[in-house]
Amino acid sequence: MKEILEKIRAEAMEAISSSAQSLEEIRIKYLGKKGELTKVLRGMGALSAEERPVVGALANKVREDVERAIEKKSREMKEASRALALKAEKIDVTVPGERFSVAPRHPLSAVQKQMEDIFIGMGFEIAEGPEVEKSYYNFEALNTPEDHPARDIQDTFYITDDVLLRSQTSPVQIHVMEEKKPPIRVISPGRVYRADEVDATHSPLFHQCEGIVVDKGITMGDLKGTLEAFAKQMFGEGTRLRFRPHHFPFTEPSAEVDISCFVCGGKGCRVCKGEGWIEILGAGMVHPNVLRGCGIDPDVYSGFAFGMGIERIVMAKYNITDMRLLYENDVRFLKQF
Repeated sequence: MKEILEKIRAEAMEAISSSAQSLEEIRIKYLGKKGELTKVLRGMGALSAEERPVVGALANKVREDVERAIEKKSREMKEASRALALKAEKIDVTVPGERFSVAPRHPLSAVQKQMEDIFIGMGFEIAEGPEVEKSYYNFEALNTPEDHPARDIQDTFYITDDVLLRSQTSPVQIHVMEEKKPPIRVISPGRVYRADEVDATHSPLFHQCEGIVVDKGITMGDLKGTLEAFAKQMFGEGTRLRFRPHHFPFTEPSAEVDISCFVCGGKGCRVCKGEGWIEILGAGMVHPNVLRGCGIDPDVYSGFAFGMGIERIVMAKYNITDMRLLYENDVRFLKQF
């Protein structure tokens, strides 16, 4: 039986060395439940008491030698495979890498981000809402009934008689006031749509940033202070504001707000068209009807609201004379920013 065990060891070692079979097949053939070594061990019952320990020890030694040889061969094969892979995937670190140009922010995105940062610094939150809106939120809830002439100015694109593309981000403020009670302090930047012809200062798609504050004791002075703080951070510490009476259905009193020209300081130049002032936004105290429609008692709470076109801020800030440049994706233009 010793001769049989030695023969099994020799055959197993030869098979492992030659790698004609997979290592798992070799293990099963010689060490498995039905393998050659197991068959020998099953015949140990016919041996004498003196022979069994000797044959058993030899059988265990054969098993250990075969298992050790299989493990060694497995490591060698893995190392060889890894070496081949490394050789095939070798990287020449001296070869110059490819250059990837990282574009700066688009001027629209950059200015919107700056505006958001300024208002967040003043305690405002950012609120978002759907661009596809119900007519009620775009008009009626903002004190603009169906027969109001202001609806002609804000003519937009209708999907159905009651569903449209919002012409302003003011509907976001209505949603906020319906869902949250005062104190409220939010801005709502985003895309808006109007049925305008494309020219140097108009587009059927543009961007707005509107804001609203509602709380007890809010006055026009709070509105003025907020807009002055915004203008100084956006356009420079020397910026002055000018309020001109105006009419918006959703605010009373209402005003158009101009800033002193940040190029000439108000003396008059090409940027401000010689006037010394640049119109940037509309604002006013929230109309009591708007508060009442959102379930807020105008006898207890008051508020102010403001809205500005982001394109207008960009054009004023960077002295851009044609809005269409912001949408054409001309790399020569964008590289300037």
